[in-house]
Amino acid sequence: MYTNETTDAVLVSAFVQGDDLALKALIDRHRSRIFNFIYSKVHSRDISEDIFQDTFLKVIRTVKSKRYNEEGKFVPWVMRIAHNLVIDHFRKQNRIPVHRNNGEFDIFSLISDSSLNAENQIIKDQVELDVVKLLDVLPSDQREVLEMRLFRDMSFKEISEQTGVSINTALGRMRYALINLRKAVDKFGVVLNN
Repeated sequence: MYTNETTDAVLVSAFVQGDDLALKALIDRHRSRIFNFIYSKVHSRDISEDIFQDTFLKVIRTVKSKRYNEEGKFVPWVMRIAHNLVIDHFRKQNRIPVHRNNGEFDIFSLISDSSLNAENQIIKDQVELDVVKLLDVLPSDQREVLEMRLFRDMSFKEISEQTGVSINTALGRMRYALINLRKAVDKFGVVLNN
């Protein structure tokens, strides 16, 4: 019924109208890309399959409840959901690898390198200690908003919904978190480039 030329937006719209074949077409179309993305982070087929299924369960719930508003950005939206679920998976195991693919240098890419020499291992350990110290100085409500925004790439609307506070309150907590982090940087003598 649907062809490769049928856009994601048309398929999403058809699914909202109750056409489950449209959802199947979306999943079939993007399965490989999304599954491979998840697998590249967790390196386990079973865990990847679980996260993939959880990703599409969240997609289905969001679309069915008519809260999906990412017109033309279906795949990036699904990838963001998958990314957040991968982070949640590692949080449960108390180890969070942070991978950012935005083309900029990211100190956390050094942290996740498994072939560190002794000097880099010392640097990695110090960076981890500094980051933990910096985050530990924040009140829990500020730290929660900061982690959701920076590590889980959540919008302030999503943060507001998950924490049960207004968007302005979430923005305020983020602002104060950044102010307090700057104070902590000065206190601990950590050098940050602006």
